[in-house]
Parts: sequence; C-alpha cells; structure tokens
Amino acid sequence: MQGGRLQRLIGFQDDVRLSFGWNYSDDLDSAKSMEGAFKEDVPYGVENWSLDSRSRCLEEICAELATCDKLVIIGAAVEQQQLSEIDFSNTAVIAADGSVGAMLDYESLTCIVSDLDGGEHIDFAASKSQRFVIHAHGDNISRWQKVLDNWSAFSNPPSLVLSHQTNESLQGMHNFGGFTDGDRAVCFALWAGVTENKIELVGFSTQRVGVWSGATNLKTKMKKLSWMKKILSFLNLEGQIKD
Repeated sequence: MQGGRLQRLIGFQDDVRLSFGWNYSDDLDSAKSMEGAFKEDVPYGVENWSLDSRSRCLEEICAELATCDKLVIIGAAVEQQQLSEIDFSNTAVIAADGSVGAMLDYESLTCIVSDLDGGEHIDFAASKSQRFVIHAHGDNISRWQKVLDNWSAFSNPPSLVLSHQTNESLQGMHNFGGFTDGDRAVCFALWAGVTENKIELVGFSTQRVGVWSGATNLKTKMKKLSWMKKILSFLNLEGQIKD
C-alpha cells in the first residue's frame, strides 16, 4: 500500500475519535499497555507470543495472501448459507472478529482480525491455534487483558499480530488503518499487498447489526457501521456492502 493512502486510512481514526468524542489518550494508553505486556521475552509465559514469533506470524499471513487467487473477508452480517456457496479453491479468508463463528472449518482461514469482543466464537478459534491480528483501543483494555490471560492457558495458544490506532511507533505493533474490525481487515489486507480486485466482501452491511457482532449499543453500532462504509468507499469497495 502506498504511504499516502495508508496515512489517510490512519487519518480516519482521528475523524472517528472526533465524531464520537473519544480521547486519543485512551487509545494510546491501551496500545502502550499492550506493548508493555508483550515486552517480556516470553509474554504471558507463551513462547509463541514473543516478538520473533509474532514477526513470523505476520510473514506467514502475508505469504498466504500473496499467493491466493481470491481473498474473502467475512463480516458480522454473514450467513452460513453464503459461505456454503463460495468456491474456496486457492482462496484465503480473513474473518472479522466473531464472524469466524460462521465458518464450518478453518481450512481456508488465514487469520482473524479482532478487537476481542467476539466471545465464544473467537475463543474457540483461539483454542484451535488460529492466527489473530488483535487490536488495542481505548475501550477494550480490560477486555484484551482478560482474553489474553485466558488464551495463554490453552495447550496450543493462537499465533498473534498486534495492532493499534495511534500515531505513535510502538515496538512489535502496527497501525494498518481503519476503524471497525471489518474495514480494518480490509486495510490490513491492502497493507499486506493484496489488490482490491482480489477482495470479495461477504457479510458486510450498514443497515443491520450482524448476528456475529459482540454485545453493543444499537445506536452506537449503527454509527460505527456508517464509518465503516466511509472507509470502504474511500477504497472503492462500497459496492460490495449489502444495504
């Protein structure tokens, strides 16, 4: 992804904070807390979560995305029937948070992009050692701390990549741009080098809260979805949103 485009996708985060009245300092506190939690050689006692291991995880994801013919990105409004109709031959899949629960198996799953409010659906995927791009923001610091504590006790914890939404340079963390799990998954794919013509969005809607969404305030969620549409429109992918 070109630098100017990435900066605009990151710039949307400032627009969102202004729109919702959220403080940048809260996002920074969460990101720095996550950075600090992973500075140990063996974070949470999990060797697979070391800086080197997380770098390898990101490289593996990028390699899979580089060789696929098509990338399906699954949003929270996806229905299992939709997935059953897709030909997954040489297709990579990125699931946005709890939408991974709609998948019958993980054979084509490359990773899950999540701010960790996907509940039992992401917990199950984590217990099966799937790869996650986990996100720190101002409203989820206690949640990511609790989730990672739980996941660290799994016999084979998931592989991780860490992301944030600040303008700082943080060790072992990345800002891929975007806001919601869904549009951030798209931003991540573009950052990794996937071209728009390879991307197919499934289960993206701005008119209803998907069944795979975490518990949320309806009014706030609908406003978040409107920002998702703005970001996807900037990327010329709004035509794949089902309104």
